[in-house]
Amino acid sequence: MAAKKDYFGLNYLVSVILAIIPVTSWVCGFVTRFMEGKILAGILRLLLGWNIIWILDLIFMIISHKIFRIIPI
Repeated sequence: MAAKKDYFGLNYLVSVILAIIPVTSWVCGFVTRFMEGKILAGILRLLLGWNIIWILDLIFMIISHKIFRIIPI
């Protein structure tokens, strides 16, 4: 089974570049969570994704190749 890729199934390098830019990280983060069917997590990212979650997304993307999951359900 192929590894699940974040940010619309894009490759790792493109996802890291998108994660570095705060606005794209915020938009891609909540859109990705909505596409996964995680409405509450998407709303939390929409409201809180511009601060500490951006930094956590960047760290998690570099270390584990996945965005930070607020609600890992």
